[in-house]
Amino acid sequence: MKIEQIYTGCLAQGAYYIESDGEAAIVDPLRETAPYIEKAKQNNVKIKYVFETHFHADFVSGHVDLAQKTGAEIVYGPTAETGFDAHIAKDNEEFKVGKIIIKALHTPGHTPESTTYLCLDENEKPYCIFTGDTLFIGDVGRPDLAQKSTETTPEAMAAALYDSLREKIMPLPNDVIVYPAHGAGSACGKNMSKETFDTLGNQKETNYALSDISKSDFIKELTTNILPPPQYFPKNAKMNKEGIDTMDEVFERGLNALSPDEFELAANTTGALILDVRSPEDFSNGFIPNAIFIGLDGSFAPWVGALVTDLKQPLLLVVEDGREEETVKRLARVGYDFTMGYLKGGMLAWKKAGKEIDKVKTISADELKNLKDKKNLQVFDVRKPSEFEAEHLKITENQPLDFINDWTNNFDKQKPYYLHCAGGYRSMISSSILKARGFEDIINVNGGFAALKDAGFETVGNH
Repeated sequence: MKIEQIYTGCLAQGAYYIESDGEAAIVDPLRETAPYIEKAKQNNVKIKYVFETHFHADFVSGHVDLAQKTGAEIVYGPTAETGFDAHIAKDNEEFKVGKIIIKALHTPGHTPESTTYLCLDENEKPYCIFTGDTLFIGDVGRPDLAQKSTETTPEAMAAALYDSLREKIMPLPNDVIVYPAHGAGSACGKNMSKETFDTLGNQKETNYALSDISKSDFIKELTTNILPPPQYFPKNAKMNKEGIDTMDEVFERGLNALSPDEFELAANTTGALILDVRSPEDFSNGFIPNAIFIGLDGSFAPWVGALVTDLKQPLLLVVEDGREEETVKRLARVGYDFTMGYLKGGMLAWKKAGKEIDKVKTISADELKNLKDKKNLQVFDVRKPSEFEAEHLKITENQPLDFINDWTNNFDKQKPYYLHCAGGYRSMISSSILKARGFEDIINVNGGFAALKDAGFETVGNH
């Protein structure tokens, strides 16, 4: 038996490759299927099953494409209804993969169809569980993502999750390994650990959800102080339920090299959004007017999903040479399938063609310190409310990037605004959006909160 966790950091997502005696199964695959197919091919095994723990909301799964390319059977848990061929497992139903058994344990709570897959080794001894979003390391899945009805209120789902954990998971042996679908950084839970797997016994000792907590306290914990889910979550869940285009089709559409003239024409005639995915430094030094910055070397896909509200929005890319395919792939992971092409030769080609460029004003923390006594100086912290409450500069207001579509309506386009985040990534995203919306006097503070603290600004908060 061989089990491999395939972890994707930018989505904080774990998929799993399981192999035994010439057969393989994949749990919760990402949309690009080639890595799984290649792995099975190298090991000379056949992918027999694609197990889905639930309808994922934070990424688009590769289950349909993988099944079509390999002949594998897609398996979902009880109550799931799909727009494609799938085997809907019964509770406790067993599936043979080589010499091992995968057993479906219906564990509703995160969603109604959520299912944990228990792996029994060659001696039919419980070895590990693939818990999806039912049980994370240090946390459990949020209960507010199910389609709304009187049976699926967050409180009702939290109650179901409490029962699922105690009836299906906690009775398992302590040495069983817990393999979740996500780790720290995912919006599917509140306080996930950076660890990506653990023993069930250790989780019983350290995870509040498996402690001697009352049902009422558990429900309160899960339904209090949770940020609204990103807007793309229900859209991705719908795609996973109904089926989507293959990655081959997405690549064919998106990997078009466009000359500066072709790029400019497309931007002016198609309603496409120009998405610049370079570094914050490169972006600030010169970008195509009205382009939005969301850098690849950050939480790229989640921020695209949070800020670009239309999954069918045509996109034109400005990207570092050699990272075009990576960008199209990472966009498609969260359902953005309509990339039209990228700027061939990047910004260097754009500048050589004599095209117009724009810049974001930047300022150091020390330079801002010299201005701090200036009357009506407006400095905004675009970090999350929890970060702001923990510690922030006394002179700042909190305007989280997550809610930029709400708070920009209250800004005055004639006034200067200074923006900072933790390190500069989110404030540059905010700056680019404000610039694209006609705010000319936007100043990004280099180095973010850490640099501002080092410069001696007074801070307040719960730290």
